[in-house]
Amino acid sequence: MKETNGKNYNVDSFNLDHTKVKAPYVRKAAVKTGPKGDLVSKFDIRFCQPNVEFMPIAGIHTLEHLIAEYIREEIDGIIDFSPMGCRTGFYLTVFEDLEESFIAEKMLSVLEKVAVWNKPIPGTDPKECGNYKEHDLEAAKTWASKWVSGIKEKGYQC
Repeated sequence: MKETNGKNYNVDSFNLDHTKVKAPYVRKAAVKTGPKGDLVSKFDIRFCQPNVEFMPIAGIHTLEHLIAEYIREEIDGIIDFSPMGCRTGFYLTVFEDLEESFIAEKMLSVLEKVAVWNKPIPGTDPKECGNYKEHDLEAAKTWASKWVSGIKEKGYQC
């Protein structure tokens, strides 16, 4: 684990020097082996430059609905896709030890679709979502576009 400020925390992201990373990116945050031998990988899917910008709640909520639904068409073994509390990105948890470049390619495919989304947002009925009224498709499309263009500028080097 990387240390910051001479400390070593139990939470991986607390050990990341957030002043040195350059968003957007995909970072393999951890690979764990479960009690039955299953490998589980956790990825940091960063949209915003930490401590510089953050996504609005309604936009991140809409991104979460769209990506969580459609990333499962791209990658088998998805365990979870969830927003970071700091609102600068998401965590993607999957079975297997997958490469960052593979995850970036699949995220790119999904986010290119989100950037031009013109259909209803999935899971926005009160029976399907605990906060169904708080969505912002335009913000989600804007952040998806920013991630796509930023990743393409990096030449998929995440």
